[in-house]
This record gives sequence, structure tokens and C-alpha cells, in this order.
Amino acid sequence: MLRRTTAATDLGFATRQLQPIEVAEPVRSRTTPLYMTAGFPFDAFDESAEHFRTGDGYSYTRVANPTVTAVERRIADLEGGADAVLVGSGQAAIVVALLGLVGAGDHVLAGASMYEGTRGLLLEELARLGVTTDFVAGNDPAAWRAAIRPETRAVLLEAIPNPRNDLPDLQAIADVAHERGIAVVVDSTLATPYLLRPIEHGADLVVHSASKFLAGQGAVLGGAVVDAGTFDATRSGHLYPHLTAPSRVGGPSRVDRHGPLARIAHIRDSVAVRFGPTISPLNAFLIGQGIETLSLRVERQSANALAIARFLHEHPAVASVDYSGLPSSPYRALADRYLPRGQGSVFAFTVHGGEAAARRLVDALALFTPMTHLGDVRSLILHPRTTSHTQRTEAELGLAGIEPGTLRVSIGIEDVADLVRDLDRALRVASA
Repeated sequence: MLRRTTAATDLGFATRQLQPIEVAEPVRSRTTPLYMTAGFPFDAFDESAEHFRTGDGYSYTRVANPTVTAVERRIADLEGGADAVLVGSGQAAIVVALLGLVGAGDHVLAGASMYEGTRGLLLEELARLGVTTDFVAGNDPAAWRAAIRPETRAVLLEAIPNPRNDLPDLQAIADVAHERGIAVVVDSTLATPYLLRPIEHGADLVVHSASKFLAGQGAVLGGAVVDAGTFDATRSGHLYPHLTAPSRVGGPSRVDRHGPLARIAHIRDSVAVRFGPTISPLNAFLIGQGIETLSLRVERQSANALAIARFLHEHPAVASVDYSGLPSSPYRALADRYLPRGQGSVFAFTVHGGEAAARRLVDALALFTPMTHLGDVRSLILHPRTTSHTQRTEAELGLAGIEPGTLRVSIGIEDVADLVRDLDRALRVASA
């Protein structure tokens, strides 16, 4: 970079409009500064060589960016993790987390209640790469143990399954996986680190769609992968040779260089960088701003959701409510154990009258927005059978508990009395 403090008269106009004039002292910002740049200049030839040798510092935003780094560290800290990688979407977070663990011929074991986008990724895209998947329903450790194969490399769970709230027993399932040295990946998008920190219950990697509750405002996309920093090469190295073998050019292995952080280092330096799901620094900045009010929003949303679930549970037009915070939920004991601060704000309920009644209800609502998003400060509603779950067969929908009259809600921070009135009026229309 050309260093100058005043405009040089011997430079042309086009040159002077491009070359920066340095500020003598750096300016401090109370909020995280936004580094909206594709790359970062080196001061000298040797500095660039040193960066590529050690990886320290910043060169290109696809690799690292100071704004992104600040948000990564905040998320890792809130999750109780050792490090985090921020990427362009929640789906990208799932992809890079799994590709950091599996390769052709490997096997994933997943919870039967899985977000449809993740389920499609496992059954179609990863299958084309030679990675197979089996799904296990329920929390019986024996069933999970029996489903593990010699080639199993990841156990994938959702902390709060979308939309049924059929909670997994995280610690019990993690204990089964760890008997074989297998990594446990938990999608904790709907729980957020305010309600649940899966690492405290055996998770090795935690993923988030940061577009949802972390950002909160529904304006940006982003995803995060958090690592517990507990990779044990002695116990698990034989399952993940890409972490323990020398580099392609004969250099030290990931474990040699990063020790218990080998897993997240590989995800950051190889998977995310090479596949390229880079997050915009602006999106990272806005996610960071959203995180500053996370606990306030999630606390309010969870309280609103519980009140609405109770209302729906008592309404004659409603056949069932799937919310783990209700005393009638078969998952209430797990909710008390894992989610004592609140049971989240995304759940399903089923109305009498099937799809026709669900359609009338959605069209009659005034305060709930029909859309595919979740975790917004505004309340949202969706009919899974005709939207997110259209790729499932009738048998699969039945097993998942997605009935013709099932609706998914994501409860916002509005005055709960207004939401209840809106639902009550729409339910009367739906049952007419």
C-alpha cells in the first residue's frame, strides 16, 4: 500500500483517488468494526510469505475477516466451545461440519426428526458422494448402539427437532457415540445457546442457522459451526485419518499443528475455504448486532410460546399440540432437564378438519406471517405438508407426525394477548 499523509502533486488524479491516505492513529469503535473488503494488503514481500506459512493475520475474506472473527469468537464463547467458523447459511454450516468428518464410504447416523433440508442433503447429495445415512427414532441407547456401523463417522441430532419438539436425550446418545470415538453433531438452531449448550451434554460440534434466532431480525443469512475443542487423536484418530495423517505435501498433520482443535481447523482451513460458502462481513456484522439482544428475545419468545401452546391445547378446534413445555408432552421430563430456561418458540399443532381447516386458519390470521423462516421477532406460520415436507411420502409423513391439519409456528415478541386473539379468531373461522 502506498503510504502518504498528504496528497502528492506528482500523482495523477486517478491514482490519488485510489490510494488511501493513512490516519496516524487507529480509531476505536465501541461496536464491532465492519471490514467490508475482499482482501487485505501486505506491507512487504516477507509479510505475505510469513502469512501463508503460518496462517496468522488476514489476507482474503474468504479465508478470514476481522468482523467475521469477532462474531465467531462471540458465538464460540456463548456455546462454551473452543472455536467457531461462520459461513454463509445454516445449510452451509451443516454441510461443512459433516464434510469435515465424512468421506466416500462413510456413514452418518441421524435422528429421525430432522429438518427437511438436512434430510434431503443426507439422502441425496451426500449419498451421491458415497456417504450413507440411517435414521434412528427415539432415545433408546440400545437402538442407537445397534445402528452404529464400523464406518459410522458422525451422529447428527437436532436439539429441538423442527417442528415436532420430540427432544433427543443428548447425553445418552452422545455417550453411545463416544463409546466408539464417533463425533456428535447437534443442530441447536431452535434452542440457541441461551436455552441450551449441547457441548455441556456431550456434543463435539454444534451448528446454527445464524439467520434465525442469533440474527433475530430476519434480514440476513448466516451459519455457524462451533467445536468443543476436545478431539482426541488417540481415541478417534483411526476414524478420521485426514486429521492425523501428514499433509498432502508431507507437512505436519492437523493434530500435530492444532492438537484438540484439529477438527475445527480442518473445517476452517480446508472445507470452508475450498468449498467457499463465505459469509459477507456485513451479514456477520448484523448477526453480531443481533446476538447482543439474544437472551432478551429468546426469553420473551419462549414465554409467549408457552402461553400460546397452553391456549391451543385447551381450544376445541385443536386436535393436538407438540410442545415440550406442556405438562402433557411425553418430552416434558427431557425439557425440564435440558431446557429449564424455556422450551423455545417453534412448535407444531394440528387442527381438526385437515388441510382445508388449516388453509382457512392461515388465510384468516392477521398477525402471523406465512413464510418459511424461523426465529424472527415476528410470529410466523407454515403448513409443512404443502411446503417444507412435500418431498416425503405419505408413510414418511405419518411417521413424522405431519398430518394434513398440522401447522408450524415460530412465535415472536409481540404482545401475547394480541397473538392469542388473532389465533382464536382464525380458529373460529377454520372450524366454521
